[in-house]
Amino acid sequence: MPATRASKSSAAATDTPAAKPSTARRELVEQNIMQHATALFAERGFAATSLQDIAEAAGLTRPALYHYVANKDELLARLVREITEQPAIALRGINDRTDLDSVEKLRTMASEIARSHTESPDRFRLLVRSEAELPEQLSQIYQRSKRNVLKEFIRVIDTGIAAGVFRPVDPRVAALGIIGMLNWIAWWHHQDSPDTERAIVDQLSEMAVRTVLHEEASTQYDGGPARAIAALRQNLDYLERQFGGKK
Repeated sequence: MPATRASKSSAAATDTPAAKPSTARRELVEQNIMQHATALFAERGFAATSLQDIAEAAGLTRPALYHYVANKDELLARLVREITEQPAIALRGINDRTDLDSVEKLRTMASEIARSHTESPDRFRLLVRSEAELPEQLSQIYQRSKRNVLKEFIRVIDTGIAAGVFRPVDPRVAALGIIGMLNWIAWWHHQDSPDTERAIVDQLSEMAVRTVLHEEASTQYDGGPARAIAALRQNLDYLERQFGGKK
């Protein structure tokens, strides 16, 4: 009897670590599955890709795959949420910060989107190509998240105009232009060294700021009569364009 209890105790001690795989390993396997699923969806289309295809590409058996994902719809839902919901949440967090002015907020927000597209351009391309085929619920999530991203860019540009550091442009048009420039990364960028990707992110985020920044504000936001007069002229031009033809 003692020997039996000892052997059972030893077996339990041996089995415990194997029965509870580490979080780090699970994350690696899930990342591997997502990468292969993205590539297959892009190559064959969502409908033509089976779970067996994904399991084989990821080096797993189909039963093993079910430990990480229930079905193809769940994989697609994860892709949609990672690509759309997470950026919108990140932008709102940046916009809510009180330690950044409008210029730094816009620069940081543009960097966030640019970094996301340089790291995973294939995922964004896949989502854009599959937009018309998304299930109703995922399509609603996708459209809502796009609106939220646009709203946050409009918000920061509007605030910067009110503060006098951004030119009095149409905030929505400016936001759409900046978002379009940043989204286009996914179509021309090929993953490179971290240094090269950081340089791309820095350059494009600076370009985003320059599209709306007052010329006078580009030199450390220097004040003085010259900037005030130039800003007044730009504001008058803006008002004339908006209301000049109205009686």
